[in-house]
Amino acid sequence: MVQGTASHVGKSVLVSALCRIFRQDGFRAAPFKAQNMSNNSYVTPDGGEIGRAQAVQAQAAGVEARVEMNPVLLKPEADHLSQVVLMGRRLGSAGAGEYFSRIKPRLWRAVRQSLDLLREEFDVVVIEGAGSPAEINLKATEIVNMAVARYADAPVLLCGDIDRGGVFASLVGTMELIEPAERDLVKAFVINKFRGDPSLLSGGLTWLEQRTGVPIAGVVPYYRDIHIPEEDSVPLAYATPASHAASVASQALLDVAVVYLPHISNFDDFDPLARENGVSVRYVASSAQLGRPDLIILPGTKTTIPDLSWMQQHGIPAAILEAHDNGSAVIGICGGYQMLGARISDPDNVESSQPESAGLGLLPSTTVFAGSKETHRVRGRVLSAGGSPRRGPGTSGPRI
Repeated sequence: MVQGTASHVGKSVLVSALCRIFRQDGFRAAPFKAQNMSNNSYVTPDGGEIGRAQAVQAQAAGVEARVEMNPVLLKPEADHLSQVVLMGRRLGSAGAGEYFSRIKPRLWRAVRQSLDLLREEFDVVVIEGAGSPAEINLKATEIVNMAVARYADAPVLLCGDIDRGGVFASLVGTMELIEPAERDLVKAFVINKFRGDPSLLSGGLTWLEQRTGVPIAGVVPYYRDIHIPEEDSVPLAYATPASHAASVASQALLDVAVVYLPHISNFDDFDPLARENGVSVRYVASSAQLGRPDLIILPGTKTTIPDLSWMQQHGIPAAILEAHDNGSAVIGICGGYQMLGARISDPDNVESSQPESAGLGLLPSTTVFAGSKETHRVRGRVLSAGGSPRRGPGTSGPRI
């Protein structure tokens, strides 16, 4: 099991790497994460939803992704409300109090059953934790970190991110805060995202081993060429500042602006764009930041009407329409596509208490939310290269 001192310390990458290593060594391996909190989801062959990272980890292991690899997926709808997806299907929405008191015992049964099934079918199951095992306020009811490690009697690699600073305090502090029986499960530390000369770490690593009695399994260098889908929006919080992004965009061959919705989902869809040479992908949260990009993307969202209301409060729809009139292309994905239509209706209050909202009116479509959600895998084929924005030499704007 790979656990971390915090979110975004590199657990998903390590699990992916271990799945691939075990596969190369001839083992049938599978990933597992008991509970994800993410609006980035993946559709399994049977139409279930799981976290995107577990799908990539399954790919690394050379096996098909399945709902048992992530039995519980929480999709945030508001600060205190999440949609609960159990075994790939929507169970309903719950606030924190209801989740911990009423729903969580049922979820823990699904976690145990899923893990038992994977352990029966595979030689090795590589388990990923969530956040930190030392969250004191959540410890009594957690079902994703040490509760899973103790249930499976799994050896734990504890991972810390040195790039942010404070890695020694994070590792030692985590060991101090977990229970003695849990400390016994931690077999090694991993120092992740290290830049510079490894010899500068030697004194600190020796001290850490002597202080905790836990060996260092390895120091992973900072990597720029490993692209595992992010499970939360932490990376977006560290995105390029708007002023600098605008400067970079002006020099790019293609300037892409993604509206940073409060409940943005599947934002890793845009990672391939960001890795293209000459393409600037920037996230905007106000009309002032939008400017005149070649392409505007309205991304997916967990709560379409509330996020559309947020856009209206910040003057973004008017700015999009003005940019579109001046030649910017506009693409909508999932909830963003729904926003581009004439009207959105939610008569059963599936996503919010607001029953209806006008869209941007760029498409002659109306969306009506139903009580049940169906997810399917689809395949598409590009019929024409037309319709894509291009800014070529000697042109002042996009050709559509």
